[in-house]
Amino acid sequence: MTSDTVARNRWLVLVAIRIVTATGAVFGVIVLARAPDTAMRVLGVAIVLSALYAMAVVPRGLTAKWRSR
Repeated sequence: MTSDTVARNRWLVLVAIRIVTATGAVFGVIVLARAPDTAMRVLGVAIVLSALYAMAVVPRGLTAKWRSR
């Protein structure tokens, strides 16, 4: 593969990760908003927090891994 193809594929992976984690955060907000009891609210908060954490950590980890190669 050429360096342009590798760079494009890596960019697409980063964008896909951001889209998936943002979708997960929105899902968590929906669960939180429609929660009938406390357990579901806690689940919604956990989903939102884990999606936000993944949104922050996963792309940085991948770029660090790719930079070392």
